[in-house]
Amino acid sequence: MGDSNQQLKSDALLDQMKTHISSDAGKEITKKIGLVYQLNIAPKKIGFNEVSYTVDLKKGEVKKGAYEGKPDATLSFTDDDFLKIATGKMNPQMAFMRGALKVKGSITAAQKFTPEIFPKAAKL
Repeated sequence: MGDSNQQLKSDALLDQMKTHISSDAGKEITKKIGLVYQLNIAPKKIGFNEVSYTVDLKKGEVKKGAYEGKPDATLSFTDDDFLKIATGKMNPQMAFMRGALKVKGSITAAQKFTPEIFPKAAKL
């Protein structure tokens, strides 16, 4: 039943992030963080029909698809919760404690995944 071509609300934000990461502000973020994240974004329920994205803050790129290799941290959330975290409407630590954000890999790396790495004027 998994449809990997489904539209997530997060797709638009991640497209904007691609542009943001290649800007001067984005290069500063890449320099400061220097980690690789794999995001698994589920339409409704974590673990089901997830769409993976790689946010590479070493090379400064964002792309659809799982990371080839071992990311510093893999973060899983629903489409809605990802948008709330990315736009600063939900605290990532609170999301983690409530089970709205699942982390595999380095917790330290996950803690650096904050709204600051997203473009400010995210139009969703």
